Amino acid sequence: MTRLPEIEYKLLSALAPGVPVGVEGLVKESGLDQSLVMAAARSLSDRGLIEIHEQVREEYAITEQGLKVSREGLPEKRALQAIIDQGGEVAFQDLPASLGREDVRAEVKWLTKKGWCSRVAGRLVATDKGRAALSDAGPDEVFVCRLAQMGRAFSDDLASLGTDVEAGLAALKGRSGLFKRKQRTARSISLTDAGSRLKNEGIEPAQEVTQLTPELIVSGEWRDVAFKEYDPRLETAVLQPGKAHPLQRVIQQTRRAFLEMGFEEVESPTVDTAFWVFDALFQPQDHPAREMQDTFYVADPERGLLPADELVQSVGRTHEDGGDTGSTGWRYKWSRAKAEKLVLRTHTTAATIRALAQDPKPPRKVFSIGRTFRRENVDQTHLPEFIQIDGIIIDQRADLASLFGTLAEFYRKMGAEDVRFRPSFFPYTEPSAEVFAKLGSLGWVEMCGSGVFRPEVTEPLGCDVPVLAWGGGVERIAMMRFGLDDIRKLYLSDIDWLKEAALCR
Repeated sequence: MTRLPEIEYKLLSALAPGVPVGVEGLVKESGLDQSLVMAAARSLSDRGLIEIHEQVREEYAITEQGLKVSREGLPEKRALQAIIDQGGEVAFQDLPASLGREDVRAEVKWLTKKGWCSRVAGRLVATDKGRAALSDAGPDEVFVCRLAQMGRAFSDDLASLGTDVEAGLAALKGRSGLFKRKQRTARSISLTDAGSRLKNEGIEPAQEVTQLTPELIVSGEWRDVAFKEYDPRLETAVLQPGKAHPLQRVIQQTRRAFLEMGFEEVESPTVDTAFWVFDALFQPQDHPAREMQDTFYVADPERGLLPADELVQSVGRTHEDGGDTGSTGWRYKWSRAKAEKLVLRTHTTAATIRALAQDPKPPRKVFSIGRTFRRENVDQTHLPEFIQIDGIIIDQRADLASLFGTLAEFYRKMGAEDVRFRPSFFPYTEPSAEVFAKLGSLGWVEMCGSGVFRPEVTEPLGCDVPVLAWGGGVERIAMMRFGLDDIRKLYLSDIDWLKEAALCR
């Protein structure tokens, strides 16, 4: 009769030769923690008494957005139905009214990509393929609807019900948010021939202890107990400590990096006048970026207060004819009323340009981190609200070498293996450069824009020395730091991902 620790005894007793049993079932039956069951299984496996089988499976779980699509259908199919109901074609300018949506770019993209509609002389025309698609569910629709019925399912379970999983995933490529995907490892245990012989010879449970105590020696009970073996390779229970959100951690690391380099932090209002967001940066008042389709304007109150008249007039003259900068300006009549309009700031350069105007005397180094807003379609790389970091260096001896050295040091502090610069164009800097950082398997990735402020920006604000400037998104740093390919992941309440996100990276 062989005496075994109680958990090992229970495991062997529950197994039969040639019949694998799932670990989850064993955990339910024994009422023990899964980590204890797996520890006992590893111990038995090392002695050749059982065999552990592992199978990696893809699991999919439907989301609220996916449930909505399963009920209402894909947006492009609803759009196709609306087009066919109007005779099979509709002018592009009439499409928003026809679909009851202001932004229909996503529908147009999928309609043309799937070949359901074609573009003909400013009109969207339904094709024969599109008409046929109305009565036939595509693999993407089948996948979403079947998953909505099941709620959560493995790929092989979906395939067993007639779902073409590969075709469905291929058709849904580039369209995230409908479901979540996760790899899960399913483990099962089976009895080996050696384990079967041991059971036949007889086994019984024994009390398991972790150390030999004086009491066990004196009483003689050490003969009747099983001493637990220690194996540092065994799995342990996963602990999920409380921790700051990954994006918040990157923000704090970014702030600390600049403070360590001797910068001071500045702030500006989230709702600011167009003067600070655009005009002070020598951006003309008829620039496309200032239109309603790109910028959020405040309806009430519509206008805000401008700074001192002398500063405002200096900026206005620079726009009209270059003022005292030696530039020809933009050659138009600058409007104070347009500069007074209130907007949700489109960049945090509004904060650093305010700091420049308040104290233009060198030497000075400032940075700002804050929320910015632009009218963007939500996708894997764009959000209408995001966090941006901006910085400037005011110094008589400032040059591109100083700029590149500062940014290279910053991105290395943030985890970049190497940093490179490429000539580029930006409206209010000259010369200008894009900054690229190398981060592991992601390779070279564009991080921010940078350059030297033009005299038309600095001189109206009372600064007559070079000013280095840069600006970029904090989310991009966070995405690379945590290996994400979708910016929305940083803002969704995905508890599983938040638990797994590493504390140090």
